[in-house]
Amino acid sequence: MRLVRVPGTAAGAGRAPVTSGVTVRNVVEPPALAARVARTGGSPVRDILAVTSRPEVVNFAGGLPAPELFDHEGVAAAFRDVLAESSGRALQYATTEGEPGLRTALAERTTVRGLATGADDVLVTTGSQQGLSLLAGALIDPGDTVLVERPCYLAAIQAFAFAGARIVAVPGDGDGVDPGALDRLAAAHRPKLFYSVPTFQNPTGRTMPLARRQAVAEVAARRGLWLVEDDPYGELRFEGERVPWIASLDAAADRTVLLGSFSKVMAPGLRLGWLRAPGALRRACVVAKQSADLHTPTVNQLAAARYLADRDLDAHVRTVAAAYGERRDALLGGLADALPEGSVWNRPEGGMFVWARLPDGEDSGARLKEAVAHDVAYVPGAPFHSDTPDPATLRLCFVTHTPDEIREGLRRLGKVFR
Repeated sequence: MRLVRVPGTAAGAGRAPVTSGVTVRNVVEPPALAARVARTGGSPVRDILAVTSRPEVVNFAGGLPAPELFDHEGVAAAFRDVLAESSGRALQYATTEGEPGLRTALAERTTVRGLATGADDVLVTTGSQQGLSLLAGALIDPGDTVLVERPCYLAAIQAFAFAGARIVAVPGDGDGVDPGALDRLAAAHRPKLFYSVPTFQNPTGRTMPLARRQAVAEVAARRGLWLVEDDPYGELRFEGERVPWIASLDAAADRTVLLGSFSKVMAPGLRLGWLRAPGALRRACVVAKQSADLHTPTVNQLAAARYLADRDLDAHVRTVAAAYGERRDALLGGLADALPEGSVWNRPEGGMFVWARLPDGEDSGARLKEAVAHDVAYVPGAPFHSDTPDPATLRLCFVTHTPDEIREGLRRLGKVFR
């Protein structure tokens, strides 16, 4: 392609790309991107990770499982066995719903944990994040209202915003969402759904007690809305007793979608998640998935099913959770010396995150650049708010680094804040 000057125009004006000797006189820019792209924007967490990817940085920002705790040998063996014994099937297209063997194994694990489930109740997704996108596509029309926790998992806010939802935050406390506020907002806004991470929530690490889960289920039944229960962290408990899923409660049985994932208990690179949903909604999600990626990669599904058949995933998770408990303790043990006097934080019983709040007047986002200059990073709390942000809040992930590395990161953080 070359540029030619169109006769009779001023120098530099009227230039147009020419192909095969044909002059294009009036070049028109292609159409703009969809408005929802600009409206939704990117992930601030991903942006921070791109800046802090240097190996010398102690990174409390990303929700990254510890790679040294992956069962590398077990996962590799599962892939080797699948490719050696069933390579044709493993490398072929598969059904949208997912490989039957994996769906059966997932149904059995769900049933053992208190929620009777059959293989046909399960849809395998490409990570549980895809489950959120499928639900948004199946349930939300532009302008529909969605209720979320305050603060809320950032990528859920993105998924619902991308679908054109109007997002309304429901306030809560250390035990999770306030059922009374949920009831009032559901009556006022007539939302399609309420989204929650009730166990070891991202970003706060808090867990909703059983009585409050029951109250949430009763609000959903009374106000006629879907419940989306996201549970990527629930198996990572290192103290206390497991709390039943909202989906297992009678009041919520016909209206709750349960999302799960192998990302935190096996390996995030597999991109394997699943959703359990009532029949009509699950079938709608199947249609949405057909338009997205046809099916989740077959070889990954078969390898995961083989791993579940040959290995003890529960034993592996117990090992990981024990290590994460030590890392949480290392973080909590040093926060008083790292954060400004008057800061407060929670003590999660599992999961990956501690939520902290600096004294009034502090802005964690404004201090992040200085923290990165000291080779330590965290996530400011503001992006996790779909309404008015609280600039004094921040999220700290305690699972990526060893206890010694965590203590060094806190020493660096103290240089910033103290």
